[in-house]
Amino acid sequence: MTRLNRRDLLKAAGAAGALNLAWPLAAGLSPAQALEAAQALGADYDPAPFTLGVASGDPQPESVLLWTRLAPEPLAAEQKLSEIVEVRWVVATDAQLKRVVAEGTVPASATLGHSVHVPVSGLRPNTRYWYAFTALGKRSRIGRTKTAPVGRVSSVRFAAANCQAFHDGFYAAHRGIARENVDFVVHLGDYIYEHGQVGGVPADHVRDHEGPGIFTVADYRRRHALYKGDASLREAHAAHPWFLTWDDHEVVNDYSGTGGGAPFMQRRAAAYQAWYENMPHREGGAGGATALPDPEIHRVRRWGDLLELTVLDLRSYRSAQNLADGTILGAGQKGWLKRNIDRAPDTWHVWANSIMLSQLRSRPGGSYMFTDQWDGFLAERKEVLGHVHSTGMEDLVVITGDWHSAFVDDIRPDYDDVSSPVIGTEFTAHSVTSGAYSASWNATNGPVMGAGNPHLKYFEGNRYGYDVYEVTPERFSAHMRVIDDRRDPVSPVLTLTTFHVDRGKAGSYEDPATKNSPAQYRRD
Repeated sequence: MTRLNRRDLLKAAGAAGALNLAWPLAAGLSPAQALEAAQALGADYDPAPFTLGVASGDPQPESVLLWTRLAPEPLAAEQKLSEIVEVRWVVATDAQLKRVVAEGTVPASATLGHSVHVPVSGLRPNTRYWYAFTALGKRSRIGRTKTAPVGRVSSVRFAAANCQAFHDGFYAAHRGIARENVDFVVHLGDYIYEHGQVGGVPADHVRDHEGPGIFTVADYRRRHALYKGDASLREAHAAHPWFLTWDDHEVVNDYSGTGGGAPFMQRRAAAYQAWYENMPHREGGAGGATALPDPEIHRVRRWGDLLELTVLDLRSYRSAQNLADGTILGAGQKGWLKRNIDRAPDTWHVWANSIMLSQLRSRPGGSYMFTDQWDGFLAERKEVLGHVHSTGMEDLVVITGDWHSAFVDDIRPDYDDVSSPVIGTEFTAHSVTSGAYSASWNATNGPVMGAGNPHLKYFEGNRYGYDVYEVTPERFSAHMRVIDDRRDPVSPVLTLTTFHVDRGKAGSYEDPATKNSPAQYRRD
């Protein structure tokens, strides 16, 4: 086989104007050569057939979902595998897999990309477990997971990540998450990006997409495989159980799940299928629906008596933006959310929310900056937050992605009424890699956004990373963890600043020890 030199590949691709000339569907390039091309662009994989690694998700007190996908040639259009491959799984209480507590065999079908989703039951609450898969005479890497506790809980730590454009940087943030002492991870969306190549490799970008924009199941499978070609992402999946929601780029930018004709609906179905195939997603959400063709991802999960996590889906059921009767939740999910608010227990309430809930005007009294977020659904936002206030639900914290920058906001039922009470806090986290606005834009517009949005307490847009949340019965703390350089795959991680919310007292405050950290806006 002809070997591909990284420098020559990039040079040739740049001269041709498109890197997709050197990818799986291009004539004359074998899957092995395509894999080598990916490696030349900074991707690598676990040993076959478990090239994409392992993962766990949706932890409950007696159960967790285990995932892997057989892809001996991860970037090939089709895998050279039998229609059905038997995959053995094992769960143990030790990292050497000697104290086995559950095991079995599951079929991996070509229909679902040879993915497997194993809901393991009969486990002990609040317990660490290790697991692995075996197929075709090979064993996967060993993953680690944890079940949720029941009853009294003194603390929980969890991380949140979002927006990880492959071409914009290496996943040093996920490398950091893998090394954090957390109980679980919440991914807030934009796990992949659907567009074609951006060019400028290696001058402007560290790497690129494998080809043009994606439309079919095979396209979306390859894009997911490309993203899992970052070792740090696979490491973060193997280290902790994940809860998942999505935003728009898992399908296409700014889409509405209920709009568009047949071509779009076919694209959405392809994207949803590939997402399911490549994620540790448990079937049966709030309504108990099966995974396909429309995975139901909104659900409520408890972490003992300490925390109630509500995972929202803000894409599948939304209408168009800026309609008087528009919906971002859909009637069914909105009714479900309001019923949960009605019977809210005395605990911390955390909403996993993919796009900004809080109002964001461009200047005092000015237009809304982005109506793809909740600002495009004003009546429904006021209805939902008014319901939170009228029922007396306390201790609401909303964790959000999408913006590629960090915000801290007070949540109010009516953002246009300065006397409207504070009923919660929203933390919008930095992106893993996806490009933010320029430093000059942030410096100019941070104070402008602060003046135009009295509920905005903090803005920082020059950095990349993730959040770690530390929760006790008395306090909710948000640690903004940032990397030094997204072009460095092993970039160190540090805490930029920390905000706290005290139990029973709506509103946040910055920790005195980090209050002098850099930011483009900070309300005095």
